[in-house]
Amino acid sequence: MYVCICHAVTDRNIENAVDNGAVTMKQLTKELKVGSQCGQCCTCAKKVLNKRLYQIAEAQPAVA
Repeated sequence: MYVCICHAVTDRNIENAVDNGAVTMKQLTKELKVGSQCGQCCTCAKKVLNKRLYQIAEAQPAVA
């Protein structure tokens, strides 16, 4: 699904950026230009970012 129409960024692009180390919107903006033009995508991009970070955290083994 397209998240940022201005820069043709999809949810998969954001997920891949997170998989490669992006953990903040600032990093996504720097790498993918998300939210750097009209800003309408910021809310959706943040949801995709947080969802992927949560998935990564859930996959980590519990530390005792």
